[in-house]
Amino acid sequence: STLLASSAASDVYKRQIIGRLIMASKREASPSLRMRKIVLVICEGETEVGYINLLKMWYRSPIRIVSHIEGTKITPALVEKRTKELQISHLDKVNTFLMYDMDVRTINEKLQKCKAQMLLSNPCFEIWLLLHCKDQKAAINSDSLIKELKKSANFWKNYSKAAFTETQKAFLNNNTDVAVKRAKRLCEFQNPSTGIYKLIEMLKDLEGKRKE
Repeated sequence: STLLASSAASDVYKRQIIGRLIMASKREASPSLRMRKIVLVICEGETEVGYINLLKMWYRSPIRIVSHIEGTKITPALVEKRTKELQISHLDKVNTFLMYDMDVRTINEKLQKCKAQMLLSNPCFEIWLLLHCKDQKAAINSDSLIKELKKSANFWKNYSKAAFTETQKAFLNNNTDVAVKRAKRLCEFQNPSTGIYKLIEMLKDLEGKRKE
């Protein structure tokens, strides 16, 4: 009877262990679910980072958005370094973007050598802001573009690259879709154009999948 009791206790213990392993395996996420999606946006300056911070608030997608200001220091080695810094494990998928203006030729030459997705604006970032207000199909320089933005609506009159006002933030959020449509009708890398819409579309797509 002692042996039977011992055997029964052993069976119970084994079932408990097996049960715990099964529960653990159920809790273990599949590789696809464990994968962290990370968006790294390497920017030219503070204005772009300010806009990226708005995107973090607006799009609650299952994604981590990281921004770095590198300015004229941008090189292929630096892009690779920043990307690898975010890859904590082999399951981390980092999508690297470069958000830069195209009004400086030497920077354009550097960007062409980098391994990343381009979110370039020609002549400058403000073309993306202006497209929230109106179409811009004729070539334009940076100074004229900012003047055009400032006269497009009263709340842009005192536009500062350092920060967006609450009214400007709300306007950008409410008119993103029309800006994307206008941007997609322009010829990439030509003046005027911007590739920022590609990041917006990716975030919208990820947010849509999260809600499904």
